[in-house]
Amino acid sequence: MSVMADQSRTGRSRTRLTATVTDLEVVEQRAFLIAVATSKDAIPETETSLNELALLADTAGSNPVDEELVRRDRFDPATLIGKGKVQELVSLTRAQDIDVVIFDNELSPAQQRNLQQLFQCDVVDRVALILDIFAQHATSKEGMLQVELAQSRYRLPRLRGRGTEMSRLGGGIGTRGPGETQLETDRRRILDRIAKLERELKHLAQSRDTRTKARRKSRLPVVSLVGYTNAGKSSMFNLITNAGVLVEDRLFATLDSTIRRVEMEGGSPLLISDTVGFVRNLPHQLVEAFRSTLEEVNQADLLLHIIDAADPDPDRQIAAVHSVLREIGAADIPELLVINKTDIADPVAVHRLQALHPGAVATSAVTGSGIQDLAAAITARLADTTGDIELVVPYERGDVVALLHEIGRVSSTEHTDAGTRVKAQVPSTELHRFAEFLGT
Repeated sequence: MSVMADQSRTGRSRTRLTATVTDLEVVEQRAFLIAVATSKDAIPETETSLNELALLADTAGSNPVDEELVRRDRFDPATLIGKGKVQELVSLTRAQDIDVVIFDNELSPAQQRNLQQLFQCDVVDRVALILDIFAQHATSKEGMLQVELAQSRYRLPRLRGRGTEMSRLGGGIGTRGPGETQLETDRRRILDRIAKLERELKHLAQSRDTRTKARRKSRLPVVSLVGYTNAGKSSMFNLITNAGVLVEDRLFATLDSTIRRVEMEGGSPLLISDTVGFVRNLPHQLVEAFRSTLEEVNQADLLLHIIDAADPDPDRQIAAVHSVLREIGAADIPELLVINKTDIADPVAVHRLQALHPGAVATSAVTGSGIQDLAAAITARLADTTGDIELVVPYERGDVVALLHEIGRVSSTEHTDAGTRVKAQVPSTELHRFAEFLGT
């Protein structure tokens, strides 16, 4: 596990090594997990989140050997859990030879420093853990740049000192001083790196925008798979497209978007994309860094929201996905819920989800059950999301024809005495923009 901690005993990948004369044994990093609930009502949700933290730790390559759910009326500003509780857990972690303590709650830079001094080992929070997982799994150039940008933004406020009283001193009269401190050097280096990463990502985003426009010119509808991490998106993507995308029973196995052309049985060709999975409390730094990639979701005509029916709490997963969709501005895109993993889910849970979400399709990406129903539902929903229109646009209104090409799929154009006759498919939500040219 390569957890991010900017104080002592840090490193990109730290495993414990036990050396003998004859062999070298590599031992997994031992992790102790802590979550804090500030009310009795919050305990069930905190327990669920703590269970997920264990999966995240395992995905990062650690061995979560123990955990603690701490109940407090309010967070302690210095240590989050209070010094007395810290001392109790310090004894426990030392007895278990713990290498890293992972908090489910986000830690302030001061809390992280204080806790690390007390535990005398790496102390990180959920945000750092997720950032580390992303760093391990990113494979494309853009993905690696996005993760590094998120990590840099996370590290910046965690440099020791506040920086205001250590501002750089000039060399002129009245400004002479000791010069730049090491803290300022580190801070400036990170800020310069952030600026460079942002420039590189902007350039890559422009290239993606060009590809997106080219796909739109192909007049093919775009369907994007979204869902909670490990809900089975990549398995469903492979079932539909035979793409052979990596599938692992681990969180965040997929980070880079993959797009394939596919012909659904009984329907028209379409483009379908697989995206990074979402999670509760997805770090804001990651949402910002991956915004350019996630914007591909905004270009979709239909979202396939994959739900893990076997999860103990699918409703919270659905809410987490909707939260991220709102944050990236994709909340209004038409959505088709796909209740996945019916081969292992409790049938009662599947029926409950179907009752709560009329129109949802029950499937299994493993057995292929329900795939025909899904294909039919995709075709029907795509037909609902667009409208066929025929316009006669005056020649002086070239802007209208340009808009049709930009947001719709133009199938034919004909020049007549009255103007340009255009047949096109336009998103239903955009039909009102062309009302004055209809039926001419």
